[in-house]
Amino acid sequence: MLVVPERQSGQRLDNFLLRELKGLPRSRVYRLIRTGEVRVNRGRCKPDTRLSQGDQVRIPPYAGRRPAHIGTPTDKMKQRLEDSVLFESEAFLVLNKPAGLPVHGGSGIALGLIEALRQIRPEWMEAELAHRLDRETSGCLVIAKQADFLRHMQAELRAGNVEKTYLALVHGAWPEDLDTIELPLRKNELASGERIVRATPDGKHARTRFQIRERLPEATLLEVSLETGRTHQIRVHCQSAGHPIIGDEKYAKNPTIRHKHLALHAWRIAFHPTPNTNPTQFEAPQNRHFTQLLNFLRTSNSR
Repeated sequence: MLVVPERQSGQRLDNFLLRELKGLPRSRVYRLIRTGEVRVNRGRCKPDTRLSQGDQVRIPPYAGRRPAHIGTPTDKMKQRLEDSVLFESEAFLVLNKPAGLPVHGGSGIALGLIEALRQIRPEWMEAELAHRLDRETSGCLVIAKQADFLRHMQAELRAGNVEKTYLALVHGAWPEDLDTIELPLRKNELASGERIVRATPDGKHARTRFQIRERLPEATLLEVSLETGRTHQIRVHCQSAGHPIIGDEKYAKNPTIRHKHLALHAWRIAFHPTPNTNPTQFEAPQNRHFTQLLNFLRTSNSR
């Protein structure tokens, strides 16, 4: 039986469990919730159940292993993360998350970004993710340093008051009149435990806005704004339009342009740092892989 501390008040149940049950596959965590083996205050719950300070979370015996210890970041990784800080206040950090770095540890991953941050500076020891980015996605990531800010940011996200804008390089010529895609999305779990998202009528509402920034010989640079925040939303909506993101091994089948890095960058985020204040905007420079690909596509037919 785990008691929710103040700093984790307002956190989703699935995020709470993923931190507590290190080494247990994500698929198993969600199965424990779905089958009712995990209880909050003796009641059944859902992955997105919000926890409050003092809640009692029952965790059953489980077939998994906790790693002997959380991985230790190398000096190179520490410097990389320190260099990625775009802004820091007493309440939060904004990072330019490196592509390829998972935001948290999990099955087979002893060390994610958040676990590494907690080991770099004493004032980051209680850091929590205010939201997530896919492992392959780079760009603006907000980290809470204080419990009050975490609760505030989670409330702002639920209310739709956080503006997230991405840059994406997609295959082909994006249609001029395609400025909005509204397709419900549903997460599926394959037999291997891999998560994949599909557009399906019984999924959750998802809406994405698109603006063409530049046309290239065989690709299009898009500015993408999220009106909802579903898993893999931009990637699946681009795929559904017939123009998947370059470098997307999960959703781009038989790509005409091959690139080993996902060309998706969380370019800008705007939110209210505290209640009743004007929104503050942060921008993250594109990483070198994105910039190199963009320059290559501008000067080549990519064949």
